[in-house]
Amino acid sequence: MKNRHTLMVNSIILFALASISSFALLTAEQKPNVIMILTDDQGWGDLSLNGNKNLSTPNIDSLAHQGAMFDRFYVCPVCSPTRAEVLTGRYHQRSGVYSTSAGGERLNIKEKTLADAFLAAGYKTAAYGKWHNGMQGPYHPNARGFEEFYGFCSGHWGNYFSPMLEHNGKIVTGEGFLVDDLTNKAMTFMEENREKPFFVYLPYNTPHSPMQVPDLYWKKFKNHPLPQRSQKRENLDHTRAALAMCENIDWNVGRLLNKIDQLELKENTLVIYFSDNGPNGHRWIGDMKGKKGNTDEAGVRTPMLMRWPAGIRAGTQVTPICSAVDLVPTLMDICGLKTPGPLPLDGFNLLPLLKGKPNAQEGRIIVNAWNKNRSARNQRFRMTRPGKLYDMIKDPGQTIDVKSKHPEVAATMKFAMNEVYKDLVLLNKDTDKRPFYITYPKSQITQIPARDGSSKGNIKRSNRHPNSSYYTNWIHVDDAITWEAQSAWAGDYRAEIYYSC
Repeated sequence: MKNRHTLMVNSIILFALASISSFALLTAEQKPNVIMILTDDQGWGDLSLNGNKNLSTPNIDSLAHQGAMFDRFYVCPVCSPTRAEVLTGRYHQRSGVYSTSAGGERLNIKEKTLADAFLAAGYKTAAYGKWHNGMQGPYHPNARGFEEFYGFCSGHWGNYFSPMLEHNGKIVTGEGFLVDDLTNKAMTFMEENREKPFFVYLPYNTPHSPMQVPDLYWKKFKNHPLPQRSQKRENLDHTRAALAMCENIDWNVGRLLNKIDQLELKENTLVIYFSDNGPNGHRWIGDMKGKKGNTDEAGVRTPMLMRWPAGIRAGTQVTPICSAVDLVPTLMDICGLKTPGPLPLDGFNLLPLLKGKPNAQEGRIIVNAWNKNRSARNQRFRMTRPGKLYDMIKDPGQTIDVKSKHPEVAATMKFAMNEVYKDLVLLNKDTDKRPFYITYPKSQITQIPARDGSSKGNIKRSNRHPNSSYYTNWIHVDDAITWEAQSAWAGDYRAEIYYSC
């Protein structure tokens, strides 16, 4: 390489030259199939079901009409923490997740996932889409209970049309628009495993940026007047692209539901639909305050729909507050699973609420946190970090502090916000000593992406957000890129660098 050129390093991939042994599959009697659809940066207001007249999402809406709609379902303010809580049933701070990149998105090795529990119960397991809880073994989805994985492991991907992806650790090229491709793969898996119980985790990558969507959907929204808008300054083209992405998601959900019908699996298949955080921009969100990244109501409230004809009455309304950590204990009950691991769960079983039984969680308080932002929500009020209390029934926009009118409620909420952190071991970039494992014995290929590296000298990262970034300006021989990595298995390996000049 001549010094005058700039080297852009995307990632390094190590290939084990030795073969890896496979494991025998478990068998189990037929139980409900589960399809969990998790969208990325889709706000509560991004469905026609919730009153948004800017778009139409009939297929997603049908899940509520034919099953259950959760009125107040809460997740984390950003991507990887929500995914960690969904997979473990535990607060993300317990599992080592404190960031969305550079290693802070990884689930601790000691954590067991929902997929581990399904696999142990004889289910076929697959994940298609955005993983965002660790790339290298033993953090990779194939090491966390998923027999099949197709997608990408980082939190952000720069190209949605036939991009570089991975299939069970091997680098492949995608086939067309990514969400369509992921849906195709999921439907093929369902068809191949129709005679067995299966768990399909489908974490779509949209409407997260980049705002890329097929022309068919963009043309509809390109000149859309958007009669419903955010009260704050709104990037209208960003909103148009996001809503176009949401209609594409709806089309793909319709294809999934049709496939379930064709396979005659509708009656005993539980379909779950929700998002990982609030909207990725100012757009219509009802009367609420907030967006992705903050702990106000709209930053952490998401649609949550469940359809299971064999077990959930059509038109069921669940009004008590619920949380992402509740999904593991709920699915344990519905599917007869054992606790994923020895670590205690933080969530509640929602099946009684789905069955219309009295609410046993009347005094529940859900705490939402990200970085220095923190808030708490009970059935009526939300308290934010400065100690302000809002009546969410009368004031969803959080405009009037009612702490002086409800001092006992305020004291209880403040106590809960502090108490939940007493037994948490909080990691950050300065205290995280976990290495990146390479040459992991159960992984034939290890990716070492640019986002996990550190640069020396004049080398620059292409984006201040490490996900989907690359290094550039490598023009001096004394400069270097390093990874704090640990080799977990001795052997001969071949390294490949992805770069361009």
